[in-house]
Amino acid sequence: MSETPTVETHAFQAETRQVLHLMIHSLYSNKEIFLRELVSNASDALDRLRFTAIADDSIYEGDSDLRIEIEADEEAGTLTIRDNGIGMSRDDVMENIGTIARSGTRAFLDRLSGDEKMDAHLIGQFGVGFYSSFIVADKVTVLTRKAGEAAESGVRWESDGGGEYSLEPVDKETHGTEVILHLKADENEFLNSWTLKSLVSRYSDHIGFPIRMPEEVTSGEAEKGEEADTRVEWKDVNKASALWTLPKSEISDEEYQSFYKYLSHDLDDAMCWAHNKVEGSQSYTTLLYIPETAPMDLMLQRDERTGLRLYVNRVFIMDAAQQLLPHYLRFVRGVVDSDDLPLNVSRELLQENELSGKIRSAVIRRSLDMIGKVAKDDAEQYEKFWNQFGAVIKEGVVEDFSNRDRITPLLRFASTKGDGAKHVVDLAGYIERMPEGQEAIYYITAENHQAAANSPHLEVFRKKGIEVLLMSDRVDEWMMAYFTEFDGKPFKSVAKGDINLASIGKEEAKDEEAEEAKDESALDADLLKKIGESLGDHVSEVRSSQRLTDSASCLVLGDQEMALHLQRLLEQAGQDVPDSRPVLELNPTHPLVEKLAGEEDQQAFGDLSLVLFEQALLSEGASLEDPAGFVRRVNSLLLEK
Repeated sequence: MSETPTVETHAFQAETRQVLHLMIHSLYSNKEIFLRELVSNASDALDRLRFTAIADDSIYEGDSDLRIEIEADEEAGTLTIRDNGIGMSRDDVMENIGTIARSGTRAFLDRLSGDEKMDAHLIGQFGVGFYSSFIVADKVTVLTRKAGEAAESGVRWESDGGGEYSLEPVDKETHGTEVILHLKADENEFLNSWTLKSLVSRYSDHIGFPIRMPEEVTSGEAEKGEEADTRVEWKDVNKASALWTLPKSEISDEEYQSFYKYLSHDLDDAMCWAHNKVEGSQSYTTLLYIPETAPMDLMLQRDERTGLRLYVNRVFIMDAAQQLLPHYLRFVRGVVDSDDLPLNVSRELLQENELSGKIRSAVIRRSLDMIGKVAKDDAEQYEKFWNQFGAVIKEGVVEDFSNRDRITPLLRFASTKGDGAKHVVDLAGYIERMPEGQEAIYYITAENHQAAANSPHLEVFRKKGIEVLLMSDRVDEWMMAYFTEFDGKPFKSVAKGDINLASIGKEEAKDEEAEEAKDESALDADLLKKIGESLGDHVSEVRSSQRLTDSASCLVLGDQEMALHLQRLLEQAGQDVPDSRPVLELNPTHPLVEKLAGEEDQQAFGDLSLVLFEQALLSEGASLEDPAGFVRRVNSLLLEK
């Protein structure tokens, strides 16, 4: 009988040098991130000192002016980031810096009670941010002393990022940590004062502690033959406060508008804003703005959205929080600040989880509520908004089904009963004006407003007083392929499929129209067949029209076919478009159709049939395959006696 094999358990082995190389060269996509990480670590150290001092303020050692200092030495090629925070003991250094991915912040946060944890503004949690220093430095020196310990208990840590480090005791008079980066030869840009201030402004402007840099200040006037007195002063280079963290009652409209301009670099004021704070098991704040005007490249920004800035505990994480902002709200500007959002280890990407999903839903809801309030309270202002952003909002009808009921009341259209090209008609108002017997919402899409308003498809609708929505945005045809009904009323394109208006209006008008339609159909049956044979593959069918009252002809597509102007647009973009042969509808009472009915010459009959087809194409905004032939055929008709 064989013995049962012994199960052995082993720890994973790691090549430290390779792990460090991977972290330094693969973890971060942008080398300037190192300054954000080191400032964040310094902020955490200050926060930990502040919390510790709640129980014993003597730990400040007479220095309660908590601060972060950044100092560049061009001659030595070093960049120093120092703080007067909690500092580290020798054991802390070995655990937190000497052990990769060991986070002192995370360990400290785990020890806090529930209320203390909610108040903490600790940032670093992965224990890898410090190693981003080696992206720009070929050697890093750390001088640190833990608050409350003797000066001789200071520690000096040093490494070139190659997998080993040195550790030795030093005397350090002040508590806190000093990180000295010996920059690589090609990284001297980070010794430039303007560059450093720009990075602080971008990534750490709203850290809750002052970030200071030295600045030479000249005092007095130079005497003859002597230089003016100069001295170095430490100047704050960050705001050290975040507007969105203040109560709304303490913020004026001017301050909100000033922050919007700082955030968006817009010269104009914002149209409106919404400021909300959610507290509970997960806490986050949103401050959202709707601009007055759209950027010139708004329609090109679907994949590059930079309007929403994401912060975690006031530390800037990303400038394009695409996971929190859907495509159709890409014009929204603002900030989202969360106490605890799941980020990837380099803190450059937001991970999907329940909290990020809740924040996304809140951003969408509050943005749409803001827009809805403008629509309800100020029709004139909302028309301006719609002219700027309406085409983008329409994308949401297709892409965000869960919020469609919030989006569709915001839609505005021009119409045959509206004021020219103004987009003032809402769908609820359209339904209220529908006459007795009308069961569908009628619309037409076209390349521009003029083409839509002058389309021959509208003639019978105008005659009967039936309102038609005029859609001329490029997104409209795509939107209407998915937007099939509103409030129980189906949408119906006046340029597609059969149109039967006999059931709409007064009974006398219904009977009269039904009789006219019967007479026209019977009268033109043979003529329609003959015209169809003459036009061949140009059309799928020729029939008598119930749409036309003045024009001679028009083209009609199937209910599921793509509008002709959209087909042309896709063809111009090099896209394959399915073959489509439209229906040619003729107005039986038009003189040209009557002339065609009596034409006996086959050549003349064919030319006139083709002219009617080409006229219908031109009325759709299409270009002709043979413009010269069309001119010749029209001239021939004009010269006939």
